[in-house]
Amino acid sequence: MHKHHNEHTHCHHHEEVSEKSVKLLMFSFVINMLLSAAEIVGGIISGSMALIGDALHNTSDALSILIAVIAFKIGHKKASGKYTYGFKRAEVIGGFVNLILLFISGCYLLVEGIERLIFPQTIDGVLIVWISVLALIIDSVTAKISHHHSHHSSNMKMVFVHNLADAFGSLGVIVSGLCVMWFGIYYVDGIVALLIAFYMIFQAVIAFPQIVNILMNAAPDNINIEEVKQVILQIDGVKGVHHIHLWCISEHDFALECHIESCKTEIIPQISLILKRKFNINHCNIQVEDKNCCEDCNL
Repeated sequence: MHKHHNEHTHCHHHEEVSEKSVKLLMFSFVINMLLSAAEIVGGIISGSMALIGDALHNTSDALSILIAVIAFKIGHKKASGKYTYGFKRAEVIGGFVNLILLFISGCYLLVEGIERLIFPQTIDGVLIVWISVLALIIDSVTAKISHHHSHHSSNMKMVFVHNLADAFGSLGVIVSGLCVMWFGIYYVDGIVALLIAFYMIFQAVIAFPQIVNILMNAAPDNINIEEVKQVILQIDGVKGVHHIHLWCISEHDFALECHIESCKTEIIPQISLILKRKFNINHCNIQVEDKNCCEDCNL
């Protein structure tokens, strides 16, 4: 007869973002969307693909701000009978959608930028510079707002990094406009558009595997499952470990399930605490058995 004991321990860690910061982020989202609209209109009127490219990038980053706000709101909802792990993956799903949009926008800009290099077009340098200066100011303010919590929240850090990149993108467009005004060089517009496109595609590609791994319930990249197994085996009273599964609930929230062979059911809290301290595994579902049941385990 097997003796089965289950204990599911939770040690939650929440990154604190104040309501004031959320309101400032919503303000940042609104002004960034208005800025994107102004850049698109200005890009069409001036004929600058670099300005339109900066608008596409800025729109993507504005959506990342909105996702951060939504994630903060949803993250405070309690787990339900249907969503027993809560709603933390809403941010991951939103990030996945945002990445797809970012990649598509980058590809579009890449094609247009190449066309501008092959067939340079006359653009209005003065209009480009004025709109880009406005964009630089707004991007800098938004970066400052998100920087406040960037050291404590990875979500906010990404918002900060993206807005900082927007500011550099605006500088690039200003350079493009000045090249037109001072030297009559129009192909720089295409070069800046390509640089923004490459950055957008690069950001989408490098973030894609991490998001897919979370959605596929893969083990975290920074945790070796064999190392976790060895740590558990070193605990006094543990004779064996099997049926071990490790996955990501969200970007920084990890869960583990395993069966251990032991006569001491009281060691479950000790194992959970060690896994929390050493690997930051917040959810532990540990089943204690008096003999190996590997023959009954299909996973």
